[in-house]
Amino acid sequence: MNTTFDKIRPFYDSEVQDALQSIMHDPMMKAIMHFTFPNLTEGEWMEKLKHIHSTDEFQVNIVYQALQQVLAKSSEGLTSSGFEKLDKHTAYLFISNHRDIILDTSLLNLTLCDYGMMLTASAIGDNLVKKPFLYTLSKINRNFLVQRGLSPRELLQSSKLMSDYIHQLLTVENRSVWLAQREGRTKDGNDATHPGVLKMLSLAAGKEDLVTFFKKLKIVPISMSYEYDPTDSLKLPELLANMKNEVYVKAENEDFNTLQNGIMGQKKRIHIHAGNILNTELDALAETPNANQQIKALAQIIDKAIIANYTLWSPNYIAYDLLHKTPQYAAHYTAEEKAIFTKRLASKVDMQDHECVERFLAMYANPVVNKMGDRGEL
Repeated sequence: MNTTFDKIRPFYDSEVQDALQSIMHDPMMKAIMHFTFPNLTEGEWMEKLKHIHSTDEFQVNIVYQALQQVLAKSSEGLTSSGFEKLDKHTAYLFISNHRDIILDTSLLNLTLCDYGMMLTASAIGDNLVKKPFLYTLSKINRNFLVQRGLSPRELLQSSKLMSDYIHQLLTVENRSVWLAQREGRTKDGNDATHPGVLKMLSLAAGKEDLVTFFKKLKIVPISMSYEYDPTDSLKLPELLANMKNEVYVKAENEDFNTLQNGIMGQKKRIHIHAGNILNTELDALAETPNANQQIKALAQIIDKAIIANYTLWSPNYIAYDLLHKTPQYAAHYTAEEKAIFTKRLASKVDMQDHECVERFLAMYANPVVNKMGDRGEL
């Protein structure tokens, strides 16, 4: 058995049942299962887990059901578009904007399941799964680990390993992959692809030219649009620190608390759009022989697709108008929607702290600036 990727790979199907047995009695697992199957006794859902022998079975029979409960309790529904043009038997590299630690990739997989498509292997930072239970659960859920906090030399080795693993998943195992367009979540509303992510992917290209290599990956830009970000106020301390050029130090359990709030906090409407497979658009990369310039150009192509297909909700327009003290987008929301948003704003931030208010509003307003600017309307 190939052990090359053991440090980062999810569990093989042959390992899933033993892994489930190891966490079945964990209090967090019990809480998840009681939430997912409120009408089942502990004995009944444990029996259900005993019959799961693959990551697909776990994702379809457990995670899918859990997400349905999450959506019912914390949203006004999930809609999707663009997936009908994708082939059910083809592996794609889904690159998306990243707003929520868990839900972005989870809701993508729920959508893929609804379309009868293969589910993805998904990247997750190892800083998010330090707790043994979360580490095991993530590997059962077909997450592969992105190693954080490495020295430059270790980072290069880790990046090469991950690049080779993603390439194997896509081209050898015919398994779709989800990646965020940048390390960490977008906290200011500006969705931008970090060239470092694409540079990592290119490490598996070898001597192959990058245009041909990236076409083989079948990149599909994904636009994740949440009407409300349940972790909006939790992002403010880091945003304010960055604005003041201060070093931001996370509080203990901050990632875990954000994870919980992201899952169960109110999101209202959610939309996921699958863009076109990047193919002929990549031909323009060949105009420059410089690899770094090609990667920057590819990042811009992905950004353009994600922004163009991003759904703007009433809070985005309201935030823009409040921030810029204008009624420019008043036609896109009602007085009632504005009242609800301003009440939420007042409950989340100190209204006397003008910097905090501005950062909060910008978080929702920036997608309007980016999308309308892309269309030449601002």
